Amino acid sequence: MTVKVVTDSTADLPDDLVQSLEITVVPLSVNFGTDTYLDGLDLRADEFYTKLINSDSLPTTSQPTPAAFIEVYHALSSETDEIISIHISPKLSGTINSALLARDAMNSHCRIEIIDSLQASMGLGLIVIRAARAAQAGANLNEVVETVQEIIPRIHFFGMVDTLEYLHKGGRIGKAQALMGTLLSIKPLIGTGNGEVQPKGKARTQKKALTRLFEMTQEFGEIEDLTIAHSTIPEEAAAFTERLSPVFEKNKIYQSRIGPVIGTYLGPGSIAIGIIEKSSQSS
Repeated sequence: MTVKVVTDSTADLPDDLVQSLEITVVPLSVNFGTDTYLDGLDLRADEFYTKLINSDSLPTTSQPTPAAFIEVYHALSSETDEIISIHISPKLSGTINSALLARDAMNSHCRIEIIDSLQASMGLGLIVIRAARAAQAGANLNEVVETVQEIIPRIHFFGMVDTLEYLHKGGRIGKAQALMGTLLSIKPLIGTGNGEVQPKGKARTQKKALTRLFEMTQEFGEIEDLTIAHSTIPEEAAAFTERLSPVFEKNKIYQSRIGPVIGTYLGPGSIAIGIIEKSSQSS
């Protein structure tokens, strides 16, 4: 039986990959006042960012319940006896805790391995894609887990946000707090490290920030996989894809939209780069 791959909606995976790789996505929730929406199901990105920009207060987000995971695991266990469930860092969300509670509550023959990606958005997404490709190629659960654990230290996810206010108000700013208090015109550069948000620098304009992101991408050795994700700036994302074509084959770059949950904290005007750096052992 093929290993089934589960993740959560913070992976910001493109719909076509979710379908072609048979990935099951458990949605988080976004709450605008008394209205609750399932990320990516009840609320798509365009509608979300319109609401976010026009809202007087920052929306809140909620992890899936253990019951939501039990439902998913139970359904998949009728198709397989091996599941890998890969999720956003617990320093950023309680999602993985719900998954663990669900697994422990189940009385099932199905083996479920739950993995902390130490990542979010397409940093998580790149890991999930690799797991799903391995599963489709016939790898068993132990082999898929080994693939994932080997990849996690080679993932780099970093980008530019228009402002740190969304991260700050949402309580997810982490060590990027060090960038607060800079001039309003500054474009902060942030990334994930050890499962939390960390500062990567700052630039005075969007143009200079994008140039710095390009330089940061060039600083890596060989790149196995690359993704570009954006919240509300598709033109800049497309131009950045063209700019990266000498670094990485353009038609192999995954294009993604930062969804409602991650967008709650990164805000409009954000762009992020995800990389799997080639292992030194494979060179």
